[in-house]
Amino acid sequence: MVVFAASLISKAGKPLVSRQYMDMSRIRIEGLLAAFPKLVGSGKQHTYVETENVRYIYQPMEGLYLLLITNKQSNILEDLDTLRLLSKIVPEFATSFDEDDIVTFAFEIVAAFDEVISLGYKENISVMQVKQNCEMESHEEKLHKMIIQSKINDTKDLMKKKAQEIDKNKLEQKVKSGYGSMASFSSGKPMAPSAVEETRYSRPEPVPTPVSKPAAAKGPSKGMQLGKSKKGNDILESLAKEGEAVELVFRPAAAGGLAATAILSSDPVTLIIDEKLSVLLDRQGGCENVEVIGTMSLTVNSEADACIRIGISSGVNTNFQFKTHPNIDKTQYSNNNMLCLKDPSKPFPVGSELGVLKWRMQSKDQSLVPITINCWPSVSGVQTYVNIEYESTSDFDLQNVSIVIPLPGSSTDPSVNQVDGDWCFDLKRGAVVWTIDLVDDSNRTGSMEFVVSAADAESFFPVEVSFTSSKIYCDVAVDSVMYTVKEGAAKYTFKKFLTTGEYIVQ
Repeated sequence: MVVFAASLISKAGKPLVSRQYMDMSRIRIEGLLAAFPKLVGSGKQHTYVETENVRYIYQPMEGLYLLLITNKQSNILEDLDTLRLLSKIVPEFATSFDEDDIVTFAFEIVAAFDEVISLGYKENISVMQVKQNCEMESHEEKLHKMIIQSKINDTKDLMKKKAQEIDKNKLEQKVKSGYGSMASFSSGKPMAPSAVEETRYSRPEPVPTPVSKPAAAKGPSKGMQLGKSKKGNDILESLAKEGEAVELVFRPAAAGGLAATAILSSDPVTLIIDEKLSVLLDRQGGCENVEVIGTMSLTVNSEADACIRIGISSGVNTNFQFKTHPNIDKTQYSNNNMLCLKDPSKPFPVGSELGVLKWRMQSKDQSLVPITINCWPSVSGVQTYVNIEYESTSDFDLQNVSIVIPLPGSSTDPSVNQVDGDWCFDLKRGAVVWTIDLVDDSNRTGSMEFVVSAADAESFFPVEVSFTSSKIYCDVAVDSVMYTVKEGAAKYTFKKFLTTGEYIVQ
């Protein structure tokens, strides 16, 4: 297959978006585009036109034509597959098929076309991958921002506590000074302790309440120069130097929760297990690939607690491949399930996240899939009835489940006959979004039925699925965090969660 150019043109022949992929002159491309409207006849059922030198492959999209110009030796089946993929991509970036909207989003559409076609040849890529590439979405960046926000929140809590302690000390000093000034009568004789105590509590002096304002707002007070609070300031200063913006970022909720909650920890050690699940299913219900990538991350918040070793427990994880950080003592890990540095006297980095253990598992075992999707489009007259159902295993409770079913160039709400959960129509994505807050033992199966105009069954795929869970695949847990240069155990916070990567039914 060799594609000379891909274009979106109006039915009057006006090019709206055009991208050239082969070494041809601009005048030649413009001439080929100008000749196309004259070659398209009304009432014809085919979607291609051949001339002496090139082949036009096109698809009507309301008031527009999506057009590919290829050589005559190109495989027309591959060309049609490329055309269908491009037709699914256009609604992802343009809100409608109006000429003004197409021109407004011309740059984004051209960039998406470039992801599909490279040097005239089609890339092996899906709609979701094109969208991810164009958005430059990074799971690692999100995770990094979550950790940074957690550190900022911990520091804010520490500063609030110190501010309250300072106000409390000021209050005590003020009460003591009031006690001393009333320690005698005008005659100069000291009062009895009982009289002093009685007079002290009978004074109508208002007692100030502790406030949580940062001490910096009160001017150069010595109160915020306490040794323990200096670390919180150092962390904020280092984050500011790195250009980190302070924003509210959330982690998935813990087990049984339906909403996302921010991870806040005042403990000196934080351990987080993050697993990302990617699944590829076919529309007949078969499983083509299951991949789990997990990371155990360590964050030490205090220099005094940086020399530690982490005891972990693991069950039978025969399908997983584990890898430790290069600075971790592999002998201790293999023999004693202990994560510690090769030199126990050296500390872990303070104030930054460190991935100490990683694992990966890949399989085609369908029993590992936590939720399966069956989509059944059927045409009846001028309408298509779409029945879609999910089925979840009892091993996982899933939160914030979202199932996205693309619609074939539809710009109006579908007619929903029945749904277990909630739904909405995403006009920009051109898709029905079916959401279920929680899938547990009370609703392991569910279904939805909606009706749209008659369309090819291929148009309702791929179906995209996303969710979170507090349960992970790898049987790994933290047993203890012990000091290496002194005796005792360190306090720690341990969180684990599962999120989805690319989870599609194609």
